[in-house]
Order: sequence, then structure tokens, then C-alpha cells
Amino acid sequence: MLPFKAWMYAFDETRTGVRGLVEPGVSVVPDIFRHPDPYASTQLARHGVSIPVVDLSLPAPLAAAAAAGAGRDWGFFYLVNHHALVPSGFTDRLLAAVRAFNELPPTVRAAHYGRSVDGGVDYFSNFDLYRSGAASWRDTIEVTFGPSRPDTERIPAVCRSEIVGWDAHATTVARAVMALLCEGLGLAADALEEASCLEGKVMVCHYYPMCPEPERTMGIVPHTDPVVLTILAQDDVGGLQVKHTNKNGESYWVDAKPVPGALMINVGDLLQVKFIQLVPKLPNSVRRPYG
Repeated sequence: MLPFKAWMYAFDETRTGVRGLVEPGVSVVPDIFRHPDPYASTQLARHGVSIPVVDLSLPAPLAAAAAAGAGRDWGFFYLVNHHALVPSGFTDRLLAAVRAFNELPPTVRAAHYGRSVDGGVDYFSNFDLYRSGAASWRDTIEVTFGPSRPDTERIPAVCRSEIVGWDAHATTVARAVMALLCEGLGLAADALEEASCLEGKVMVCHYYPMCPEPERTMGIVPHTDPVVLTILAQDDVGGLQVKHTNKNGESYWVDAKPVPGALMINVGDLLQVKFIQLVPKLPNSVRRPYG
């Protein structure tokens, strides 16, 4: 039997990711993807606990107060009525295009596979494959849009226009959300943008293939995002969970159920550092089980 690391190398060398395991009909989760009791210590939220919503159709002062409150108390919120920032139906087209790439024949996908992020673009499975104790059940397209622009010709053609378009729309959303947070905290609306918080931009398109044993693995392990903001376009499958600590010090996981037309906003670690003196506690932890 091959050693654990050797199995990881063998999996990586197929250049077809987790999807490449599913295509021939794998019936069990390989050992390298098995997480020890991934849900054994899960404490779920009580019924009725839900992630806050920030509605951009509200008067600006109310929306700003809602964003600042959600960022302070949760680190997450749903953003709704953002149609002036993202064209209607665009996120559905984006998700469909990324899915279409991941469902191309293995030989086509393999031509894009690698870990060097050449030209600011790459397709791989598990960026930390050789450093983690167990791999996660996902494949990823990653594009670095800033501060240097990527070679967009390296983005797979089937999803190129949608990915490039999302960068523009997500930047507009990020600018609006940062302005709301600043206003809600009594800062100038452009304070974060003036601090260069819009310059670094990375887009990750995660794909979670169907799993034969979802209780044995995870799509993404518990983590925090080391960024300013994460703007997440969810599909309708779900699986994302957010860890929340209430005012009594109780911590639990809350299902971030997909909300039609909403974007999920995650206050990242870097933004917490920026606001640490103004907002001493911005809880932020997220995980995505297989979904």
C-alpha cells in the first residue's frame, strides 16, 4: 500500500481533481480525503437563529448601521437588493459557466491543471494538499485580479467572460460595502479604499463534486479568510456554515442557507485589523462541510 503522501502525489498527478474521482463512479471516499469525525463536535444553532440581512433598498444611514452592526456582531451578512451593482441573473450565469468548465472532459481540464498560478490563473484541487492532514472534497479555479492584472487568455474559454465580468461587479460591490461599513462606524466613506483595501483581488471558484460518503469528508474545513472582504455568490445547494458567538459567550454553527438573489459578505481578518481600535470584537469563522 502506498504511503499517505504518495497517495496525494498520485491524486495530484492525475491533473483532473476530485471530479476525476467521481467521473468513473468512485463509491467510497479515498483515505486522503477522510477527516477524523468531521461533525462529531458540531454544535448547531437553535431554531430561529439566522445570519443578518443588509438591504440596499433601505435609506443609506439605515443600511450603513445594519452593515456595521452585522460586521461587529457576526462578521457575516446577506446583501440583498444589490441589482444596481450586479446585473440581474449575472451570478447564475457565472456559476453555470464555472460548473460547465468543471464538467468538461478530463483531458480538457487537465490542460489547465497546475499549482504555479502562471499568469495569475490556475486550476487545482486543494491549495494546501501537501500541508494538510486530509484533503477536502473540492476543485478550484483561482484568478488573481490585483494588484497586477492576470493573463485573461489563460482563463478557460468556457467561463472566461463571466469570470472577468465578475471581477468588475465584485469590485463595485466591495466598494459599496466598504463605504457602508465606514459610514456605520463614523468614518469617511472612502477611508478603506484610500487605505488601498481594493487593490488586492483574488477570485476563487470552488466546485464540490457529488460525494459518495459525505459524512467522511468536508468541502472546506473551519477557517477564517485572511482578506479584507469576501464576496460570495452561492449556488442553491448550500452547505456553508458560519460560526457565531452570542453575547452570552455561547458559540455554535449557523447554516448559511442560500437566499435567492443575495450575496454573502464575510468580514475578513485584514479588515478586523483595520478596525481593531474602533470595533474590538469582530468574530469571523467559517467552514463549509461537503455540500
